[in-house]
Amino acid sequence: METVRLLGPILQTAYQAQSLTICIQDGPEAGQTVPHVHVHVMPRKKGDFEQNDEIYRAIEAPRNPRTPEAMALEAAILRPLCAGIPQLLTHKR
Repeated sequence: METVRLLGPILQTAYQAQSLTICIQDGPEAGQTVPHVHVHVMPRKKGDFEQNDEIYRAIEAPRNPRTPEAMALEAAILRPLCAGIPQLLTHKR
């Protein structure tokens, strides 16, 4: 949760968001679709959904996979914002 606490303000800055929705899905019955526990940290803006809880339906909805290029662009935007927080940049592939 420390990583989420550190990352939250960075995402709010990067996406000009006022709030965050944080969701942990642990197990298939909780909506987990990948075989490891993970945390969704979603930047939120006023009016992004008509009803706030609609975000959970959006999480579950089928979506087109993001391209490697789109993910690389997002990483290029976020990486400098994370530079002052070393523990956010220690992911090893």
